[in-house]
Amino acid sequence: MYQKTDLINFWKDNFGFREIELNAFKEVDRENFIPENLRNAAYQDMPLPLLRGKTISQPTTVMIMTHALELERGEKVFEIGAGSGYQSAIIAKIIGSKGKVITTEVVPELVQFARQNLKKAKIGNVIVHEEDGSSGMQSEAPFDKIIITAACKEFPKLLLEQLKANGIIVGPVGNEYEQEMIRGIKDKNGHLELEFLGPFLFTPMYGKYGFEV
Repeated sequence: MYQKTDLINFWKDNFGFREIELNAFKEVDRENFIPENLRNAAYQDMPLPLLRGKTISQPTTVMIMTHALELERGEKVFEIGAGSGYQSAIIAKIIGSKGKVITTEVVPELVQFARQNLKKAKIGNVIVHEEDGSSGMQSEAPFDKIIITAACKEFPKLLLEQLKANGIIVGPVGNEYEQEMIRGIKDKNGHLELEFLGPFLFTPMYGKYGFEV
C-alpha cells in the first residue's frame, strides 16, 4: 500500500515544490476526499473516479498546479471545479486562516460531498458554491489567484477581469481530449504572460464557457 511519504520522497527528488506545499499535502488526508471503497488507493499517483464521470486528480497534478499558483498567506483564491474538495483543502492550508478559497461545482452530489469532506477535515476557510464558475464570481472579486480544475477551451475573459494585477491563473487549456497546463500572470495593463507546463488530461468544464451546458 502506497504511503504519503512515498510521494513526498518522489517529489523531493524530481520537483521543486516548496516546504509549505509539502506540509499542506502532509496535513490533508486524501483518503477523506475519495469514495470509501477506494481508500487503499489514496496515495497511488493516479486520478481516481468520483461520480458522474468526474475524477479527483492524481496527487502530482494537484501539487504541480498548487506550486504554479505561488500561493501566499492571506490570499483570496477562486477555483472552478470543486470536485471532492481536495484541491481546495490543499490551497486552504497554504493560505492560512486569514486566506479564503471560493470554489464552484455544478454537480449537486459533488457539492455536498465536498462540503462534508471539508467539514470533516476541519477546514473552515473554503466556501463551496453550487453554480457555474466559468463566469467567475463578481461579488467576491477581485482574486489573487484563480485555478481551473477542468478542461477549458481558453481562459474565460470574465475570469481574467476578476483577477488582480500581478495575479496568477492556472488551468488546462485545449480540447476535450488533450490539454496543455497553462499558467498566466496578469500584468498591470491586463495582459497575460503565459507559461506552458506540459500536457495533461482533465474532464471537460461545464457551464457557459465550458464544453457542455
